Amino acid sequence: MEMKKRITLELRNRAPEKVTELVLDNCRSSNGEIEGLNDSFKELEFLSMANVELTSLAKLPTLSKLRKLELSDNIISGGLEVLAERCPNLTYLNLSGNKIKDLGTVEALQNLKNLKSLDLFNCEITNLEDYRDSIFELLQQITYLDGFDQEDNEAPDSEDDDDEEGDEDDDDEDEDEAGPPGEYEEEDDEDDGGSDLGEGEEEEEVGLSYLMKEEIQDEDDDDDYVEEGGDEEEEAEGIRGEKRKRDPEDEGEEEDD
Repeated sequence: MEMKKRITLELRNRAPEKVTELVLDNCRSSNGEIEGLNDSFKELEFLSMANVELTSLAKLPTLSKLRKLELSDNIISGGLEVLAERCPNLTYLNLSGNKIKDLGTVEALQNLKNLKSLDLFNCEITNLEDYRDSIFELLQQITYLDGFDQEDNEAPDSEDDDDEEGDEDDDDEDEDEAGPPGEYEEEDDEDDGGSDLGEGEEEEEVGLSYLMKEEIQDEDDDDDYVEEGGDEEEEAEGIRGEKRKRDPEDEGEEEDD
């Protein structure tokens, strides 16, 4: 009872027109229905009611967009014609573990034109001779019966398909993050450019030190030049001094003459 009440409250508290997937496994039905599950679930695409003690589908609501229906481990023995009327777009139907015994009961599924996969595992009907061939002949629209096609090829697991798609997406993301090979080449070029700049900087430093040495030498040369110039001036002044000393004597000699 607690499980039933909890499921009922959850159904009432959710906006049914926005629900696309609904799992009601292990709750308990009352008089062949689950309280709260009604026609307002117009967008529902996946419904699971495993082990809810359903005896029939007479009170199943109209779910025109429903594609997958899980009804395993219930007590359903007939009345499958209701599915074509209320869930006409079903592609997957699981009736394993129910009380279906004969081909006449399954014949009502012929009107499910989009049905591709049917599961009757653990139903009494599977004990019939040529069970698989008979079902595939009766329901020519289906591809898989109890998880295998007519050639005994296993049906793909939808979860595995999702994982494979996820792996492909991850690979694409990794490739995007890694980037195409060209980007690596450009980065290498940039690294080479950086090393060239480094060498240039070293050369520039060597050049500066060399210039500084030249400036020092130039300053030393200038000092030498100034000193040499001073000596010349002193020599010139000495000559002029001698001339001054000689001039009066020369004048005296001229006066004597």
